[in-house]
Amino acid sequence: MSRPVLEVRDICIAFGGLRAVDGVSFSAARHAITTVIGPNGAGKSTLFNMISGALKPLEGQVLIDGVEMTGAAPERVKAAGLSRSFQITNLFFELTVAENLRLAAQVLEPAARTLLPIRRSTRARAKTEEMLERFQLAHRRDELAGNLSHGDQRRLEIAVCLASEPKILLLDEPTQGMSHQDTADTASLVRALTADVSVLLIEHDIGLVMELSDHVVVMHQGRKLAEGPPALVRADPEVQAAYFGHA
Repeated sequence: MSRPVLEVRDICIAFGGLRAVDGVSFSAARHAITTVIGPNGAGKSTLFNMISGALKPLEGQVLIDGVEMTGAAPERVKAAGLSRSFQITNLFFELTVAENLRLAAQVLEPAARTLLPIRRSTRARAKTEEMLERFQLAHRRDELAGNLSHGDQRRLEIAVCLASEPKILLLDEPTQGMSHQDTADTASLVRALTADVSVLLIEHDIGLVMELSDHVVVMHQGRKLAEGPPALVRADPEVQAAYFGHA
C-alpha cells in the first residue's frame, strides 16, 4: 500500500481550559475523499485550521507525503501541496472570475518570471483557461466574482483552490447554502476531482457524505468518535447516539 498523502497523529489544541481538539489521529488516502463529520462545535474547522497551518497544535503531528509540517506557516503548507476553501466564500469579489483564477495560478510560474509582465505568465494563463473550461465558467470569465450566484461563487472557489495544482484539497462545507441542484452538481464535481487530488471534506449533509465519501471520520466534543467506510460508520451505535440523536 502507498503511504497516505496526509497523516494526522494525536493532534491537540486548547483554548483556555477547553480542549477543542483532543488527540485526534487519522490518515487520508491518495485520490480518495475523506470526510470529517460531527455536531456543531465538535472541532472540525479547528482541525482543518491546524492541518492548514492557520493554528499551531499544542501536541501531535501533521505530515504531508511523510514530511513533517506540524505548525508550519500556511505558505509552507501550501508549498507542500495543500490548498483549502473556507465556510465563508473567500474570493476577490472586486476582480473578475478569470482574474481570481490567474492570481491563484501565478504560483505555478518560476520565480525568475516574477517581475515580468503578466502576458509572459504563460503557464498561469494556460491554467486559468483550463479551470474556466473545467468548471464551466468560461462564459463568465469577465464577470466580477461578487456578481456571481452563491453556487457559482462556491464553484469558483474550488477552481481557485485547484489552480495551484495541490496534492490535497481541504473543502470546508462546500455545499453550505446551496440549492438541491447546486449541491448535486458540486457533489459530482468533487468526486471528479479525485482524479487529480486527494480531498479532505467537512460536510453536514449526511446523505451527501454517505454517497460521496470513501472514508469517514466522526468527531464529537473534540475527539475522534469513530472512523471507517461510510456504511460502517453510520451503523455505529455511538455515532448514532452522538450525531443522529438516537441509540
